[in-house]
Amino acid sequence: MMENSPKENTQLFFSKSERPKDRATLKSESSIAEGKQPCCGELKVFLCALSFVYFSKALSEGYLKSTITQIERRFEIPTSLVGVIDGSFEIGNLLVITFVSYFGAKLHKPKIIGTGCLIMGIGTLLIAMPHFFMGHYRYDKFSPSNSTIAISPCLQDFNKKIPLSVMERSQSKVNIGCVQTVAIIGPIFGFLLGSLCAKLYVDIGFVNLDNLAITPKDTQWVGAWWLGYLIAGALSLIAAVPFWFLPKSLMKPENRKDSISSSEKSKFIKKNQKEYHIHCQEKVTMLEMARDFLPSLKRLFGNPVYFLYLCASTVQFNSLFGMVTYKPKYIEQQYGQSSSKTNFVIGLINIPAVAFGIFSGGLIMKKFRISVFGASKLYLGSSFFGYLLLLSLFAMGCDNSDVAGLTISYQGTRQVSYYERTLFSNCNSGCTCSKTEWDPICGENGITYVSACLAGCQSSIGSGKNTIFYNCTCVGVTESKSGNSSGMVGRCQNGNECSKMFLYFLVTSVITSYTLSVGGTPGYILLLRSIKPHFKSFALGIYTLAIRVFAGIPAPIYFGLLIDTTCLKWGLKRCGYRGSCRLYDSYAFRYIYLGLTVLLGTISIFLSIAVFFVLKRRSVSKTGNLANSKEDTMESTSSKKEHHTNSDHIFETLYWPGKETQL
Repeated sequence: MMENSPKENTQLFFSKSERPKDRATLKSESSIAEGKQPCCGELKVFLCALSFVYFSKALSEGYLKSTITQIERRFEIPTSLVGVIDGSFEIGNLLVITFVSYFGAKLHKPKIIGTGCLIMGIGTLLIAMPHFFMGHYRYDKFSPSNSTIAISPCLQDFNKKIPLSVMERSQSKVNIGCVQTVAIIGPIFGFLLGSLCAKLYVDIGFVNLDNLAITPKDTQWVGAWWLGYLIAGALSLIAAVPFWFLPKSLMKPENRKDSISSSEKSKFIKKNQKEYHIHCQEKVTMLEMARDFLPSLKRLFGNPVYFLYLCASTVQFNSLFGMVTYKPKYIEQQYGQSSSKTNFVIGLINIPAVAFGIFSGGLIMKKFRISVFGASKLYLGSSFFGYLLLLSLFAMGCDNSDVAGLTISYQGTRQVSYYERTLFSNCNSGCTCSKTEWDPICGENGITYVSACLAGCQSSIGSGKNTIFYNCTCVGVTESKSGNSSGMVGRCQNGNECSKMFLYFLVTSVITSYTLSVGGTPGYILLLRSIKPHFKSFALGIYTLAIRVFAGIPAPIYFGLLIDTTCLKWGLKRCGYRGSCRLYDSYAFRYIYLGLTVLLGTISIFLSIAVFFVLKRRSVSKTGNLANSKEDTMESTSSKKEHHTNSDHIFETLYWPGKETQL
């Protein structure tokens, strides 16, 4: 008889349940006790791939916002039509959201995501395609030959313009945190990419930049808007690749499943799985589901907290969507900044302020263990102080640029005119000038003239950006600072006072963005805690649908329509139809853009106040003493535990089968 090994001899003295465990088992259990999960390569690949998808999508959306003014100028379309283009992205989401929500849980999830990435990538590439089929980009510009011979703009027939034309062909919490972080980083890179592309001329590579008569600061400048869409589309296509090599489902490791069975967390999981299997055994027909839809919707809208919060959020998002969509345009027109600088500032300053505000709101909720009622107060306070800051922006605008015949008369009297006939005066009556073109020059008197012809200039020298006009009769009407009646290509720049206002606007805008974003997390917690658990998925779906339909789609459109009413000088397409706006009334633009934002914000605040009082009445009726509401505190703690436990497994629900009910 062979002698047993020391290890086997030792185990003979213990029962099965009392036997000591080997080092590997002890190490595994120790790791699990410390909260560490066994390494799973496929899960890590899925996390990285999903994070990259979020980044690509967010980058594309941010880049779209940054190219609005470029697209408007390139295709000669009004702001309202740009709003329709922006809103169409939400329409596209609505067309597929039902299909994906229903079939996504039944089919191969990674491949569904991969297919979505392919569609997104192809669609993004298609946005850039018109550039390669539209032909030359033409802009109004006086373009004499490159010589020292004096040419008279006044006597030239401007109905036969010689355009300068160019062309180009061409762990669960950690997991969730990673995904959400890259979703915030994405728009930052989107706007920075927009800033870079806006510096490059639209037909870069096929034109001698020295011959260009415009600069990035001119209102006719169009950057290489198409280049960013090619980059964003390529990133989306690359993001699709890993999902085609992942399995349909990722089974949970057995040692993890068995070893933590005694923990409270495991009990919660098992309870949910048991409820799920019971639920699956109940055969519910489509007809029964359809019959239950309207009663469920009625019960949902019968919840005053949910309904009022839904209305408040919808109105607030109308304000935010309209403000964010046209913020680059507002900065360009109000403060005379280039598209490149505007996108750079928004991407590097404003978006990080929003991200930090969301993080701060969540940190406050966690540190002070704020209840539902406290969340409503924080949400209301954030909205109230944010819109107070918005009111201060009314005082941080610039005056209208002095443009003869539009914002100032040829005699130097300030006036605003929406009529083209005011472009003509006695000083240019002897010239054959076009009232539709926009080819501004800056006179020595500091006044901008719509064209050299309308300035009454008799001669010119040089070419491109170096063209100088002399003997301009309209410039000589007003007293010139230097006593000369000459002018140079381009608009006159705003004074130092406007530069200071721009700095004040940036500081206030960053503080406003942060303040409004602090209420984001409390508002979302308020939404989740105001409804019963079995209604949460349905309630979140209705909430998302309402935001997209009643805010994401209409807000850019009616904001754009109202902004169009402030245009002083419209461009003209070659086909004769009205094109994009060349010059806005700065005062009217500021009051409409900020006024509409503040008006919607005010309505949202009143609805948030209603939510606050409904919760206050409920809290008082439960305890009779709001300040010492022990029941509310216990409910908050219990709900917080449930929330954390759910968040631990949200990521697993995306990938592991049999856990969909946890969402």
